[in-house]
Amino acid sequence: MEIAESKKPGSLKARAVRRMGVTLVVLGALLFVPAGSVRFWQGWLYLLLMVASWVFFFVSLWRRDPKLLERRLQSKESQPEQRFALKLFSMVLYAGFILAGLDFRLGWSQARVGRVPAIVVVAAEIVVGCGYWLVFWVMKTNTFAGSTIQVEPGHRVIDSGPYALVRHPMYTGMVVTSLATPLALGSYVTLPVFALMVPVLAYRLIHEERVLCRELPGYAEYCERTRFRLLPRVW
Repeated sequence: MEIAESKKPGSLKARAVRRMGVTLVVLGALLFVPAGSVRFWQGWLYLLLMVASWVFFFVSLWRRDPKLLERRLQSKESQPEQRFALKLFSMVLYAGFILAGLDFRLGWSQARVGRVPAIVVVAAEIVVGCGYWLVFWVMKTNTFAGSTIQVEPGHRVIDSGPYALVRHPMYTGMVVTSLATPLALGSYVTLPVFALMVPVLAYRLIHEERVLCRELPGYAEYCERTRFRLLPRVW
């Protein structure tokens, strides 16, 4: 079984590499098949940054916190609300990638607004990288920052690092990355699509807070101390 195998270091490493490989192939196909060309340089640059970030995450977690790496590889949510949120997240992500590829092929952004300047694409890539860095900071701070919503034995409230600023800094990093992705892919028309990530993540984190307030001792008090969920002084 997968859980039993994951306890073996070699199996954990293989699962992580397999997950990265499959995800890369899927996202690459969603970009380049609709684009109809390998000259979609914005797509290559985006995937390169993604791969570099994932490899950095993987190597860092493998060396420093393999238990967190295992938590990040878990994907089965027990809560129906969370399963629904993940489906919405995937739908928005896939739609955004497909439309960005079609935009490259059909020139929608260029016809309606103009070509996204190369300097803007590069700047957006830097912002995407900042979002990844924030996610990594969260994982470095909180060993319980898994992919699924659950309270484990020994689980405790983390209120240091980025958690001293907002209650869900990993989602903040994901929002930053999502909002910068359209311009990083050279597409204006996908801006409203990727913007849908914000309400999807908001829905997920609100339900997550309900679970944690109910099951994690001290989390309700942490929410009282740390007022903002996603963005300081905003929400």
